[in-house]
Amino acid sequence: MKTAYEQIINIDHIASFESRERMTDILALAQAENTKPAQRDKKRTLLLAIDVQHDFMEGIGSLAVPGSKGDVQRLTQWIYRNMESLTQVICSLDCHSMMQIFHPAWWLDQEGKYPQPFTIITYADVANGIWRAANGETERSLEYLHNLASGDKKQLCIWPYHCLEGTFGAKLESEFTKMLYFHAAARQTTPVLVYKGQNPYTEMYGIIKAEYDREQYVNHTVLDAMVEYDAIYIAGEASSHCVLASAEQILEHFADQREITSRITLLEDCMSPISGFEDSTQQQFKALQEIYGIQIKKSTDVIL
Repeated sequence: MKTAYEQIINIDHIASFESRERMTDILALAQAENTKPAQRDKKRTLLLAIDVQHDFMEGIGSLAVPGSKGDVQRLTQWIYRNMESLTQVICSLDCHSMMQIFHPAWWLDQEGKYPQPFTIITYADVANGIWRAANGETERSLEYLHNLASGDKKQLCIWPYHCLEGTFGAKLESEFTKMLYFHAAARQTTPVLVYKGQNPYTEMYGIIKAEYDREQYVNHTVLDAMVEYDAIYIAGEASSHCVLASAEQILEHFADQREITSRITLLEDCMSPISGFEDSTQQQFKALQEIYGIQIKKSTDVIL
């Protein structure tokens, strides 16, 4: 590589308001590399980057994940080291409106007050009148809560407003974005951006499907794309929620195809859990490793 990592990434600006993307300069540097086009790769490799967005970055995000700044530094360093072998990047982005079932504006208590962030709302709470939907959608909300409970899904947690469409918080982290597009220009490819979480009636932690929705949406575009790669690497935020849910959904879909699940590697030092979920997340990833044969490695141990 003629371009140094430091010419692309300013590590002091990761997870900060100071970053300036300078995309024209970044693309010019990348195009001067004369790197082999991605379409000529004999071994096709994919990075699935989950929700590497400002609102999940420590220090600046409304739903900040401790450790996320270091995760971005290590992930961009891994992309840089493997520039000539990494074929494609798919990025998921949480994308929400203010009025969604997991945001405070959806709910009112008996005094007409909104719930505080991290409040847990159950079917019984709503059935007993402790909470009601501010927009009159109480019956639809009860349906959702019932299906969460009967489907053994996560309880409904009221999250701080995050990744609101069109805001700074919803954008990909700026330094990561530089490396993403440097790779795209150098390898003559186009990154794939997948938006999730826009259905107001449900939570969508994973990239493939919601916790519950009437339409039973499944993102076959991503699933079909994954079949085309010989090796798949997963990183992002938060490991305890959106990364874990994405991995579970992908592995469940390919449960009978060990030749696909064995291609998947979690870059464990390029993801961090929400505080309080450290041990449970590690245990769940180990269980997935035992069941599906995935690999869990540090980015520094993976050379493509």
